[in-house]
Amino acid sequence: MSNRIITLDEFIIKRQNDFSYATGELTGLLRDIGVAAKIVNREVNRAGLINILGVHGAENSSGETVQKLDMYANDKLIECLSNSGECCGIASEENEDFVPLPTIESKNAKYVVLFDPLDGSSNIDVNVSVGTIFSIYRRVSSEDSPCTLDDFLQKGVEQVAAGYVIYGTSTILVYTTGNGVNGFTLDPSIGEFCLSHRNIQVPKTGQYYSINQGYYSKFDLEMRRYVDNCSDENLRLRYIGTMVADIHRILFQGGIFLYPSTRKYPDGKLRLLYECNPMSFIMEQAGGKSINTNLQRILDVKPTDLHQRASIVIGSPQMVDEMKSFVEKYSATTT
Repeated sequence: MSNRIITLDEFIIKRQNDFSYATGELTGLLRDIGVAAKIVNREVNRAGLINILGVHGAENSSGETVQKLDMYANDKLIECLSNSGECCGIASEENEDFVPLPTIESKNAKYVVLFDPLDGSSNIDVNVSVGTIFSIYRRVSSEDSPCTLDDFLQKGVEQVAAGYVIYGTSTILVYTTGNGVNGFTLDPSIGEFCLSHRNIQVPKTGQYYSINQGYYSKFDLEMRRYVDNCSDENLRLRYIGTMVADIHRILFQGGIFLYPSTRKYPDGKLRLLYECNPMSFIMEQAGGKSINTNLQRILDVKPTDLHQRASIVIGSPQMVDEMKSFVEKYSATTT
């Protein structure tokens, strides 16, 4: 078997025929995101040395305090996605509204990109892993006009590609175009993402559960019962507070990640479009499952708002099914 290095660019071009519309636009978009990830990675690793840590002084559309590096990552992604002309608009967790991108030459851009530019940014100051999450859809509006809100408010099942980058001890980009999940590790010596994890499959079950257990008293009865069961079965609690990092562990080692509704966030806290949909697409493509606490498949939820929140239960299929049985059992006894 050949040990020849395969770069992200090479892999994307070779797999271009996987796409429903194999004309090169999606290939270019994925490469643009790869370039942005390299730039953001450089700044994440330099953040302690330059004045880019700390609070920006504004709040994002979800009411959270914006970190400086959040805005840097946001700007770089928009800049890189504007370069090739394949993207007609972006939506970001950091922007109140979607942003139409100008057309380039005679191109009619066919895609929109949604992203969380820096997931877990509050962890930067303490040197804990952060990440970027992205999601790509084929536009539904006319290609010869500016993008519209409807282009972004599509069900997760309509995604043509999704992925994340985790900036940790090594920087890894994981993505899917609906035909399996592959991972690429950044080799800093050559400045390229290289194929390192081919056809990732999540284990059917695992020893980890990931939840912010500090909110235990704010959970519904069925969720408290499930968390108690995890403890009774001696599962290991692991919660980093960066969704990308928690899901990354589960993808390789098995387990379940839960962010249920609470009294403060009755609909859940995580964003459907920027976090739940792309991570659910990846997890399902790796053989896992993803539902909300109403037991609805995340990818089937029809968005009504750019910053819509959702609850999520995602991970190894057997563990998600077990959690579902707890909800069915205990919510039924309370009605």
